[in-house]
Amino acid sequence: MGHFSSMFSGLARSFSIKKVKNNNGTCDAKQAADEMVKDAKKKEMILKSCGYVYAEGSNNSASVFSKRGQKGVNQDCAIVWEGFGCQEDMIFCGIFDGHGPWGHYVAKHVRNSMPSSLLCNWQKTLAQTALLEPELDLEGSNKKFSRFDIWKHSYLKTCASVDQELEHHRKIDSYNSGTTAITIVRQGDVIYVSNVGDSRAVLATTSDEGSLVAVQLTLDFKPNLPQEKERIIGCNGRVFCMKDEPGVHRVWQPDTEAPGLAMSRAFGDYCIKEYGLVSVPEVTQRHISAKDHFIILASDGIWDVITNQEAIEIVSSTAERPKAAKRLVEQAVRAWKKKRRGIAMDDMSVVCLFLHSSSSSPSLSQHVQHATTFK
Repeated sequence: MGHFSSMFSGLARSFSIKKVKNNNGTCDAKQAADEMVKDAKKKEMILKSCGYVYAEGSNNSASVFSKRGQKGVNQDCAIVWEGFGCQEDMIFCGIFDGHGPWGHYVAKHVRNSMPSSLLCNWQKTLAQTALLEPELDLEGSNKKFSRFDIWKHSYLKTCASVDQELEHHRKIDSYNSGTTAITIVRQGDVIYVSNVGDSRAVLATTSDEGSLVAVQLTLDFKPNLPQEKERIIGCNGRVFCMKDEPGVHRVWQPDTEAPGLAMSRAFGDYCIKEYGLVSVPEVTQRHISAKDHFIILASDGIWDVITNQEAIEIVSSTAERPKAAKRLVEQAVRAWKKKRRGIAMDDMSVVCLFLHSSSSSPSLSQHVQHATTFK
């Protein structure tokens, strides 16, 4: 993909839907995105439940598993969309961890809305940039816009619009409920990561010494992070721990002991949006090399009891890729029972995105002599 114009033309040719013109004569990106969602569903390229996604000839494959905790309905949900945007070299993955009375509805709404909204904004940004700089080289050193700039802009617009839409949703009460959203778009040999909340993305890669190591790709947006706390306090919100929960920092309204949210970024939770909670994502990118093996997306129930290194060792030592996410969840359940006895177990959800086809990549098990287990 050398120029914006050729990239956008290729996108337009990649799906056979009728272009709808708006008043300005440009392609209706929203309708195009909606049509792509319908087409992907028909071809069974979107997975929203536990399972395994693999397309013949693709480097991408993904294992998904979710388990309800001990707090009621499972408020986690996930998505994998192979061939995202009708592009053979693209895949979209996400984990959404809801909280509050309506958290499971909020999480599902954001999961269902974000992919098509992101596609819509991505197409619009590509089109606008192509008009401004029709011959601009994406890979050139003097580029004003880059692929990363396009995806970051698209994600920022998407998260803002999804959150605004959620606020006015007639059937979902998100005043005291919300969700995290950790998502990845892989485009060729580059991954773009967007994070809102305290779910986490971890990469398994091979070090120069030949061992498998974990690289955390995202920040856990907790209220006690200096930049997060500064913003919250600047908006008259409060951050402190309850006496019976030392070390668990929460966000509170100025004059009441509510809501006590244990993260600093989330969709929904409008009771505290004016006091420093935001839905602005952190967007980053990473170029994939032959040393990079897979990425784990997981809700905080996993990371509360499993370290990054333990997680990648569990996945890498799983003989069959389709079982990787389930095995990680099962090990986390065991760890919870050991480390947090007497505390209600949280929901646990995992997406394992494998970055190379199983035939072209070396066996991951050679990097790990034994799996990490919890008795």
